[in-house]
Amino acid sequence: MKLSARLTNRSNNADAFSRRDFIKTALVGAGWLATGPNWLTGAEAGAPSFKGTDLVPLGRTGLKVSRLAQGTGYNGYNRSSAHTRAGKAAFERLLRHSIDRGITFIDMADLYGSHPFVRDVIKGMDRSKLVLLTKIWPRKEKWVTPSGGAREEIDRFRQELGTDMIDVCLIHCMLNDRWPAEYAGIRDGLSELKAQGIVRAVGVSCHDFGALKQAAEHPWVDVIFARINHKGGAAYACDAAVEEVSAVLKTARKNGKAVVGMKIFGAGKLTKPEDKDASLAYVFTNGLVDAITVGMLTPEEVDDTLERMARVGRG
Repeated sequence: MKLSARLTNRSNNADAFSRRDFIKTALVGAGWLATGPNWLTGAEAGAPSFKGTDLVPLGRTGLKVSRLAQGTGYNGYNRSSAHTRAGKAAFERLLRHSIDRGITFIDMADLYGSHPFVRDVIKGMDRSKLVLLTKIWPRKEKWVTPSGGAREEIDRFRQELGTDMIDVCLIHCMLNDRWPAEYAGIRDGLSELKAQGIVRAVGVSCHDFGALKQAAEHPWVDVIFARINHKGGAAYACDAAVEEVSAVLKTARKNGKAVVGMKIFGAGKLTKPEDKDASLAYVFTNGLVDAITVGMLTPEEVDDTLERMARVGRG
């Protein structure tokens, strides 16, 4: 199913919902619903929706994203990831399935080597319906050797993706609270590109509690990628105890930052169904994130995550 067909289906679903509302209103007027019937579902009774395909504001960026992003960097290193190592056919099948299901937020990074894979899937699609997020690797050790700036990297990213504009670009993997000074050159370059409309929003992904606290308060930051799940702590790929991280994320959102949760399933350590459900419920019902990214590897994992998100808050 093409993206345009998916959008048509959404319109049809909206029409169906309106018809249900009309019927319920008529029944209320006739006294049939006065006692609150058992068949009235949580969604129809006004329970909050946390569906992965809901389009939600990304902080104050002006962007709207699907609440669930398709990650492309599970076990990412050296411009590769489990997603790209699965091969082009498997990657394309996965991403097309996610988009057809209504996931229009795509999480990438130079570190993952996923740009060309994504390009071949989104070519010919309505670019305005997709939100592309990527990340600059800022350090010259370990995996990649960047130019040291932003302009050259973004120009390359745009070529690799076949697009004129990057919706969101983050500086990847902040490891201490000194990142604003350490990467001032990259920040300045991204700010210039943002002013020119080549990048629409900027920010950081954090792998350190001090870095996260700095991001929550720093005026340059539009978007934060933060490690959060209901367990917390280093054992579950988080930067501090769950209560500490949660407090910082609430501060960040209060300050107008968009927060995208990552490591929701503990980097593969929270795979039991009850843990997945508990983590999703924790991050959404406590208002900690705008959206989440999950590195789903198969269409079946996509469907499972969407089904679990649809149940959050429904009892």
